Amino acid sequence: MRNIRNNELTDRRSAANDAKAALLQAYRAAKEAAEPTQLARQAERQAVAAAREERRIERERVKTEERDRAQAEAAEREAAIAAAATAEAEAREAADKNRISRVIEDEAARKAERDRRYANRKARQG
Repeated sequence: MRNIRNNELTDRRSAANDAKAALLQAYRAAKEAAEPTQLARQAERQAVAAAREERRIERERVKTEERDRAQAEAAEREAAIAAAATAEAEAREAADKNRISRVIEDEAARKAERDRRYANRKARQG
């Protein structure tokens, strides 16, 4: 009986080894058969990756241009604001000078009128 059991065990072992060998051989055959399609898929994936990279570079270029344009517009706005502030300050300064000159002229006219009245009064008295 012992020999029969061993024969069954060796039969099972050899069947398992044969099955493993058959699976390995089927895997190798499938791999060889799929190699052209695998190469095609790999080439397609590389093309898609290259296109994706080109789109990313284009997006970055557009973002950079947009950022530069926005900075240029901001600089123009700041320059316009600075020019307006300078013009306003100059206008205010001119108005102040004008007001001061009018006050000085008015004061000079009042003094001249006062001196004239004084001279007339002295002329009448003397």
